[in-house]
This record gives sequence, structure tokens and C-alpha cells, in this order.
Amino acid sequence: MSEHQRPSGAPLPDPPGDHRLDRAQGAATPDSIALQTRSVWRAAWTVVGVGLIVFIFIFIFSKGGSLIFTLVISAFLAVAMEPAVRKLAEHMKRPFATAVVLTGTLVAFAGFLAAFGGLLVNELELLISSIPSALESAIEWVNATFGTEYSPDSLIDQLELTPGKIASWASQLSGGVLAVIASVVGGVFNFFAILLFTVYISGSMPQLRDWVAGLFPPQRQSVVLTVWSVFVTKVGGYVTARVIMATCSATAHSIFMLAIGMDYWLALGLWVGIVSQFVPTIGTYIAVTLPALVGLTSDQPIDGLLITAFAIGYQQFENLILDPRVSAKAVDVHPGVSFASVLLGVQLFGAAGGLLAVPVAATLSTIVELYAKRYEISPHAEATAARASAPKQDKADADDDGGWDTPAPEE
Repeated sequence: MSEHQRPSGAPLPDPPGDHRLDRAQGAATPDSIALQTRSVWRAAWTVVGVGLIVFIFIFIFSKGGSLIFTLVISAFLAVAMEPAVRKLAEHMKRPFATAVVLTGTLVAFAGFLAAFGGLLVNELELLISSIPSALESAIEWVNATFGTEYSPDSLIDQLELTPGKIASWASQLSGGVLAVIASVVGGVFNFFAILLFTVYISGSMPQLRDWVAGLFPPQRQSVVLTVWSVFVTKVGGYVTARVIMATCSATAHSIFMLAIGMDYWLALGLWVGIVSQFVPTIGTYIAVTLPALVGLTSDQPIDGLLITAFAIGYQQFENLILDPRVSAKAVDVHPGVSFASVLLGVQLFGAAGGLLAVPVAATLSTIVELYAKRYEISPHAEATAARASAPKQDKADADDDGGWDTPAPEE
């Protein structure tokens, strides 16, 4: 049949060099080869891009870790100031409100240092001057109790405290003077850097909130704004609750020390109130140690025991009555979760991480409660768990009685 006689719709014969057989046998065509080549290059560039991003992040965190830490602390302070700044911003411009709140905080902190600084120097002098007499009293008590014949001279000989060894220790300590000075200078610089960033962040908090929310599409902006609002509320509530608790603790301890006639009762009361509330986990023990030492080394050592007993009693009142009522609405976090978060924060970021840990944990728990889907425990699940934990004989008896046959819940 010729080409003109071929019926309409019949397939054309394969032209010379047709690759239909090659395609049937799986041979690669030029188009497929080009597609595979582009896929390989795309995957390679993706790997290179991910590696480059990881390298940049590692470089930034290794070289600029201190700056990032300063920014995080400044942001926390700005958020902590937000409730007071927001109230004052209703009556004045926000930058002035930020300046008023920050200045008031610094003045209060400076007053605490002024009250406590003189106490620290005086008490250190008293403690150092009382060490020899305290050592002699301790040795006399040991000799009278255990029938020994120790003396300060014999103890010094046993410890091998020769003049040469003491001189070597002094030289080692003096070698670190420059390092201490450098640390002090660096600390002062970081302090002013934190203040500067805190003013910037607090003054532009509404603009920063809108800018962050604007980075997300409209359907996601509600989640971003919710997280922002919850975090600001929790941090502000946490700081407010700590300030209230510190005020109550400082007032109670100051009044008690004034009543028993202790010296430096105001400074010691401020010390107990602030340290016990703002130093995580071990703050209570650190706070009570100083007034106890001051009382024990005073003319009436019984004062040390009295203030220790009062601090223990007040701690029980605070934990059982005061703290649940003050902190329940501000930061509703389980005590176990709070303790674990503080430990984790201290291990990761030091003391600042411990301060940030509780409000961050409160924020995360609130977000989980808002967006996590929860289900009721079904009777079938309870019955299955009870069957798995029951003894074998009870299982056999229950199977005979039909007591374990609980229908599965419908999907």
C-alpha cells in the first residue's frame, strides 16, 4: 500500500533512526540527561547553601556571642519594664516613660548598693579580725570535747604553712590583678551597653511588635501576636510578682531584726528580700546566710540563731500562703517545671538564664495550652492499661468473668 493509499488515522511508520526502541529499553534521551544534570546541580547547590548558612550561624554565635547575650538581656529588661512603661505612656510620650522607669530602677538599685556597701566592708573587717579568736575558741572546744591537745602553732606546722609557701600564694594572687581589672572594665562596658539597648528596645516596643508580625502572612499573624502578648504578660507578671514578694520579705525581716536589736537591720532586710526572690533556686539560702553570720559574730550570738529560725518560719509562710496568691495569676508554672527550667537555664546561659527560665517556661506552657489539642481518657484505654499491669491470675479470672471486655471507642 502506498503512502497515498494509507487509511486515515493509521500510524506513520517509524522514520529512520527512531529512538522508540531505545526508549522502550530504558535508554536516556538528551532531554532526560539534561534534566538529571540540572537535578544533581540543584541538590549540590542546596547542600552548599545549607552548609554555608550553618557556618555563618556558627561564626556569628562564636564571635558575637557576647553581643547576642547582651541583646537578649536587654530585651528581657525591656519586656519586664513594659507594664510600667505602658501605664506611664498613657500620660507622656513613650521615650520619656521609658527614661522615667529606667531612672527610677537605677536610683533604687544605687540606694541598695549604698546601704549594703558600707555593711559589706564593715562586716568583712569584723569577720577577718574575729578569725583568730574564733579559731582559738574552736580549738579549745575540740580539746575539751575529745581530750586532744591541739594548739594553733601545731596546726600551722601540720598544714606546712611556711613563709615561702605563703609568699608563693601571694605572688600567684597578685598575677591576676590585671585580669580582675580587665573583667571589671568589661563588666562596666557591658552594663552601659545593656542600658542603651534596653532604652532602644523599650522605646520602640510597639513598632518592633508590628515589624515582627509583618514578617508573617495574615493567616499566621494572630499566632505571632498571641505569642508576643503572652510572653510580655508572663515576663511582666513574673517581675511584678517578684517585686511584691521581695518587698514583703524585706519588710518582715527588717522589722524582726529591728525588734531583736540587730545592727544594719535595714540593709540586711533589703539583702534578704532581694536576693531570696531574684536569685533562682538557692537565693533563699544565700540571703539568710549573711544576716546569720552577722548575728553570730555580734555581741549577742543568739541573734544569728533567732534570725535563722525566723527566716525558716517565714519561708514556710511564703511558700504555703503568700507565694501561691501572688504568683498564681502572674506565672502559673508547676514547681517541678519551674525548678527544672531554672537548672536548665543556669546550665545553658548562667545566672541570666536562670532569671529568664521561669517566664519562658510559663510562656511555652501557655502556648501549648492554647494550641495543643487534648483528648479525654477513654474507658477502653483505662481498661487496657489495668489489664496490662494486673497479675496473671487476676487476668485469667477477669477473662472468665468477662470483666476485661471493654468495647473500643468508635472512631
